[in-house]
Amino acid sequence: MVVCGDDALAHRLAAELHDVYRARVTVVIPGGDPLTDPTGQRTAGWRAAGRTSALFGRFTAAVGRVPLPRPQTADDASPHGGVRIMEAPDLDDEVLTEAGAEHATALALVHDDDETNIHAALRARRLNPRLRLVIRLYNRKLGQHLEELLDEAARVADPGIDAAELDATTTVLSDADTVAPALAATAVAGTSKVLQADGLLLRAAERTPPGPDEVARPGLCTLALLSSTTSDPGGSEGSDSSGDERPVLLPGDEDVAAATGRDTVVLDAISATGPPLPPRRLGSRRLPLASLFSRRLRWSVAGMAVAVLALTVVSWRLTGAGLLRAAYLTVLDVLAIDDPALDEPTGRKILQLLAGLTGLLLLPVLVAAALEALGTFRTASTLRRPPRGLSGHVVLLGLGKIGTRVLARLREMDIPVVCVEEDPGARGIPLARELGVPTVIGDVTHEGVLEAAKIQRAHALLALTSADTTNLEATLYARSVKPRLRVALRLYDDGFATAVFRTLRAAHPRALTRSRSVSSLAAPAFAGAMMGRQILGAIPIERRVLLFAALHVAGHPRLEGRTVAEAFVPGAWRVIALDAAEPADRRRDLAAAPPYDGAAQEPALVWDLHPGYVLRPQDRVVLAATRQGLGDILAGATARRS
Repeated sequence: MVVCGDDALAHRLAAELHDVYRARVTVVIPGGDPLTDPTGQRTAGWRAAGRTSALFGRFTAAVGRVPLPRPQTADDASPHGGVRIMEAPDLDDEVLTEAGAEHATALALVHDDDETNIHAALRARRLNPRLRLVIRLYNRKLGQHLEELLDEAARVADPGIDAAELDATTTVLSDADTVAPALAATAVAGTSKVLQADGLLLRAAERTPPGPDEVARPGLCTLALLSSTTSDPGGSEGSDSSGDERPVLLPGDEDVAAATGRDTVVLDAISATGPPLPPRRLGSRRLPLASLFSRRLRWSVAGMAVAVLALTVVSWRLTGAGLLRAAYLTVLDVLAIDDPALDEPTGRKILQLLAGLTGLLLLPVLVAAALEALGTFRTASTLRRPPRGLSGHVVLLGLGKIGTRVLARLREMDIPVVCVEEDPGARGIPLARELGVPTVIGDVTHEGVLEAAKIQRAHALLALTSADTTNLEATLYARSVKPRLRVALRLYDDGFATAVFRTLRAAHPRALTRSRSVSSLAAPAFAGAMMGRQILGAIPIERRVLLFAALHVAGHPRLEGRTVAEAFVPGAWRVIALDAAEPADRRRDLAAAPPYDGAAQEPALVWDLHPGYVLRPQDRVVLAATRQGLGDILAGATARRS
């Protein structure tokens, strides 16, 4: 396996491949000198072990604390495999050849720059048509076209390639898209995680037991037992050293029955996604009345309308004229149109004077309305400010790659959002402008910025900037303003994230706190794609991750020929669905909704599987698995083929 990248995702992906899937990994990181010197002579592609170790040490210190095996040089061949580290300034043909792309099983291109990944992918496909490519791209539309292009290139270069192998040849993923649902769900509900498969929405929800000696409702199936502690800083959220108190993924029926009083995560509901939303679903250029005119101005107009109506009624009763004539005369008087009531009774004259006075009061209201409307239309293409009475919203800090995807997800769910971004040219600013999302431009660490976002009346805070200290500072300040504020913050360092979580949970036991690492949430999906298996999604269970993958039963001795009940390994994996479509009719990407043609479509996935159903080689199943469990089941299939 070859991993090319320059940030936390590359680091965690290498650790995932080595520790979970027991693969030999080569990591190519930026740095070093070209492999060819100015005289044209090829130089050593692998740097000295000491310099490489020092550089990688700085790299890992900056992006995480996941321990990796000792770096090896090209001459240090180990029968047990490991992680080999290579420095290269560019990903050209020579570098990819030196890294072993010609004979590798899979290559992951996870640089933060889309252009770098695309260029390297095209070169790698020429070097090895059968190489499994996993590419990180933020541009989803470009990713779809690139995937088709690279698959076609593999088919042309090797016409005899197996269809199943070609199906997994190229996978384009986005870490932002992978983690956005989990981050959005944490901020909004805190207890609900949503995955999409075959046009269906899978919702995993936390359940609290009715009493201390009772078990929570199981739903469709129990996915996890949460930590038995809720406020103990030493035993909460994902502590693997808590003994029987730690969270348990995919527990057996006996474990669930014995875990009385503990919260659980269950597969709660499955519902159809329905027809695709219109392209303008997330926003509209139309200006609602509330944003066109201020509340004070609307009340002023309403008061003037009531005054005109009252004058009309009095004129109608006093003069005895018809209602329409009385209304017409009143409007003429209000608008100061010359029709003096010289020969009219005294009452009519008084009414005309009152109407004229009302017209004088109406004039500034009309001028203010015109000015407000003009100002609103002129600023329709600029960022909105948070409205005065806003409450119950989510404050989103940071509109980079992750923040932009989370913003789109929140607006799809019709959740009110206020964004805070320091850079006016950030990636998510155009989306916020298009959706009409109120946005505060400023440094969140400066006084008054969070107050401008109405943090004191917010429902939740999502701190997603790229700086750990900024996210932590904003979280601590927001908690000082509103102690029970729901908080989810993005942190790179796992050890730091754990310490932050435990401290915040201990200080505010009644407030929901979550710390999330984008790279740790996304790495399992990238690693699964490199192993040739389709990862439908991942949901965070406290500080651990539960994966959902689509697997072909053939070649897996722990699945093939076994019943659904026999294939269930507590704490490792569980079959939760079966793809009932014929092999030729199966859709490649189960995570995407099927094409909508206006007619009702029956999903191909069967979720209520009988425990006695025998898994056949031609079946494709949806598996819920831990990271280690998925690695074990794939390792078993590899050993069988060997």
